Amino acid sequence: MSTVKPRAPVPALEVALTDGSTWKLSEQQSEHFTMIVFYRGLHCPVCKIYIRELEGRLNEFAARGVNVIAISSDTPERAQQSCSEWGLTNLTIGHGFPIVRARDWGLFVSHAIKDTESDEFFEPGLFLIKPDRTLYASSINSMPFARPHFGDVLNAIDFVVKNDYPARGEV
Repeated sequence: MSTVKPRAPVPALEVALTDGSTWKLSEQQSEHFTMIVFYRGLHCPVCKIYIRELEGRLNEFAARGVNVIAISSDTPERAQQSCSEWGLTNLTIGHGFPIVRARDWGLFVSHAIKDTESDEFFEPGLFLIKPDRTLYASSINSMPFARPHFGDVLNAIDFVVKNDYPARGEV
């Protein structure tokens, strides 16, 4: 289980991107947060809806000083297929994130139950990371369902920034 707690440093994160470059959390220069959305992968119809919604709200996050990335354990080919089939053109998409590293973040891991699924993949998680690389908030799921709504996340960011609301759950 994860030892990542609010107000504490998060694990280092480096991931290959669909554009051929590498994304590093240590290089992020956000005004308020970096939001990392871990998703199950190409096989997941719930992910398709969720990640497409995220793509459509990127400008809203950017306007609030939030950098955004979505990450799966999919192969480069499957990640490219997701971008193509899901109509993703602006969202930063990471792929090939190792299961062992996903466990460092406290993500649940599943074995395939259908031929269309990868042998192993991680379940969804959403993390808001402060510019100092400490965890502000997280939502970790053991199933593809009941993920945070991006509208709620945006409203929460507005409240947090306006009121200088501290991270909670650190004890």
